[in-house]
Amino acid sequence: MSIDVVDLREFYSRRLGIVARQLINRGIRERWPNAEGQRVLGIGYPTPYLGLFREDAERCIAFMPAAQGVLKWPTGRPALASLIDEFSLPLQDAAVDRILLVHALEMSDDPAALLREVWRVLSPSGRVIAVIPNRRGVWTRTDNTPFGHGRPYSRSQITDLLRQTWFTPTAWGEALFMPPYAGGWVLKSAQMWERVGAALSLPFAGVHIVEATKQVYRAIPATRERARLIPALTKPVLVPSSTTVTRG
Repeated sequence: MSIDVVDLREFYSRRLGIVARQLINRGIRERWPNAEGQRVLGIGYPTPYLGLFREDAERCIAFMPAAQGVLKWPTGRPALASLIDEFSLPLQDAAVDRILLVHALEMSDDPAALLREVWRVLSPSGRVIAVIPNRRGVWTRTDNTPFGHGRPYSRSQITDLLRQTWFTPTAWGEALFMPPYAGGWVLKSAQMWERVGAALSLPFAGVHIVEATKQVYRAIPATRERARLIPALTKPVLVPSSTTVTRG
């Protein structure tokens, strides 16, 4: 289900990908104006967006799943990207403060298992932002962008998935109201599409941008064993032996 990392890189190097990155970056920046002193982790293919935090974060790294592949990031500097097993992240519990999921949940074979690993490595006060293709959006109806691959989600499906994996959604946003075409007039009017779509709360945005917090104290269902009543015998009962005794 994953897209090859080379195809992802090629998309973000084209004009349509550059505009898409700018619009999504704006939505991420609204939730996280800065990450000063924070430990930031990106999962999936987050490198087009991690540049927002690389300079001021205490630590900023990218994990890319083995099925997708990995590319060196950042270029010209020591590598901060690593190839990993998405269901067994090579980090200790509560190791990071913020996690950015891009091209991750919709590409995962088991998104619930991935989110449980995210829950494990996230600090108790940490926050997650997930960029997820919108099931009702135009971008999911064409395969010329990465957002048209994998499994798109509706808002209610995202909410259910987060709650099942011990997260609480705290803020919602959308991006990519413009159609996914590289025509000059579309790209030039991208900001107008975003302003109109956000102002009117139009339902066909290309992606959801959802922020969630970690549920530190989870409800544990109580189970009660059913008591079996066994009647007590007031007098001893002689049980006849099944062996027949023959007298000589």
